[in-house]
Amino acid sequence: MRNGELSPDSRTAALAALASTTAADPLDVFVVGGGVTGAGAAFDAATRGLRVGVVDTADWASGTSSRSSKLMHGGLRYLEMLDFRLVAEALRERDLLLTHTAPHLVEPVAFVFPFENRFIDRAFIGSGVLLYDTMATRPGRKRALPLHRHLGRRALAAHVPGLAEDAAVGALEYYDAKVDDARFVMTLVRSAATFGAHAANHVRVIDYLHTGQRVSGVRARDMLTGEEFDVHARRTILAGGVWTEEQQDLASAEAGLTVLASKGVHITVAEDRISAAPGTGIISKTEKSVLFIIPWDGYWVIGTTDTPWEQDVDVPVATADDIDYLLDHANAVLREKLGPEDVIGVYAGLRPLLQPVLREGVASTKVSREHTVMEVEPGLAAIAGGKFTTYRVMAEDVVDFVLGDEAGERRTLTESVPLLGAQGVASLRRRQEEIAARYGFDEARVARLIRRYGTLLDSVLDLIDEDPELGLPLPGAERYLGAEARYAAAAEGAVRLGDVLERRMRLGYEVRDRGTAAAEAVARIVAPVLGWDEDGVAREVAAFEAHMRAQLAAEATRDDGTAAAIVAGAARDQGREEWQ
Repeated sequence: MRNGELSPDSRTAALAALASTTAADPLDVFVVGGGVTGAGAAFDAATRGLRVGVVDTADWASGTSSRSSKLMHGGLRYLEMLDFRLVAEALRERDLLLTHTAPHLVEPVAFVFPFENRFIDRAFIGSGVLLYDTMATRPGRKRALPLHRHLGRRALAAHVPGLAEDAAVGALEYYDAKVDDARFVMTLVRSAATFGAHAANHVRVIDYLHTGQRVSGVRARDMLTGEEFDVHARRTILAGGVWTEEQQDLASAEAGLTVLASKGVHITVAEDRISAAPGTGIISKTEKSVLFIIPWDGYWVIGTTDTPWEQDVDVPVATADDIDYLLDHANAVLREKLGPEDVIGVYAGLRPLLQPVLREGVASTKVSREHTVMEVEPGLAAIAGGKFTTYRVMAEDVVDFVLGDEAGERRTLTESVPLLGAQGVASLRRRQEEIAARYGFDEARVARLIRRYGTLLDSVLDLIDEDPELGLPLPGAERYLGAEARYAAAAEGAVRLGDVLERRMRLGYEVRDRGTAAAEAVARIVAPVLGWDEDGVAREVAAFEAHMRAQLAAEATRDDGTAAAIVAGAARDQGREEWQ
């Protein structure tokens, strides 16, 4: 497949390949779930030369994996829990992403950690970050990120003027990394496709096939056409996140993992509302966890909350109470106070919290502090828990697990194989000025394009060469070009307008109107690729606008039940069963 393109034709071909499997000629591995864990597992298995399929009920990363804090971090707070092994693993994975496997998608970010007590905090926090930096140091290798440094009150005021005078007597600055989570997952899927994986989003697993007592595949439904078909597989991996128990029940599994959902909410505010050195954010402790104020391209991401979610996991949504909580905690450390009027966007995701007690039944398991792999039925393994940064380790674990004795003959290659767009990105960055001059872009736009596409940027620029109109900024979403919308449909697997606006772009929280101003222009750009006529364009725009109206209405409520009902009702009204 050319550059792992996820085009409408490639989706059709993937569906045909999945439907053509038989009991006598099954896939080696079939993955249920297209979040970071499922996409990572598909990529891992495909690089081992296995015959692989992967599907998601909605869009790639449409659940938890597009609604994270967008950090690739070692987990500084786990040091406080003395979980040194987990931190070391996460730091190793973070640095691998920064230096080799995804340097186009993952970039450094600095954080200042304010001190409330000059001596106690300097000793306690300082020793923790020193250990953090030490664990990230490997003999004979250049450091991926700079070492931490201490800042006195005066240096801190100059470095982060936006901090309140009474918020700190000093601070420590250290480095981690950030990532556009949804684009990362989509790139993982594309990378798997380059190694032959059959990948199709908007495909729901509606039943599990059995041969005797063994799971031998799934019954699936194409959510775009309603067509149903069987997929046969020797081994099936369930990477369902907060949907894990639902899928285990569908498979009639007698054993399984217990996963609870915890809601994490983030808000965004304009870049000029918080003053700090470029690329520098703030982290502070709260009564429950930590608060991140993360610098992004033209705005700040502030999060997160951590509250039990007892509603339908298909419709996580923020409430006014969640927004107030984040504003209150941010204002505790900021000089200029933020109000509801400063909030540009909001997003809510559900963390899949793996419970220490497994569901009843006897089955083999592999358990770590952060994730568990379990055979819930013969032929069906579930993986749950974990963190975004260590997705590669999780993927390796689950593929090794389902391969069993064969794993020794088919070892993972993902530590050495870069994701699509990574190879040659340093050389591409040296061409920034040339690209800017050729297309009339400022260098900030070119840098942004490279962060989004890496060396795949040439394919986006080819679209502009064919149609210069696509080189213009999108009305209502000037940060993006028309070519980016066209490319999302032609090569990145977007098949719904929401796929483009919310995950290939991030307009759901980057602009105040949540992307509605750009909706019709984008729909018309992708229509020729996706085969929409005028009625199709109108339906997609209406559905997206209804979804965003529901989100805004939910955010004005004070309880989860009311908020979830509003969003679920809008999805039903638009006939979008798979809407997330």
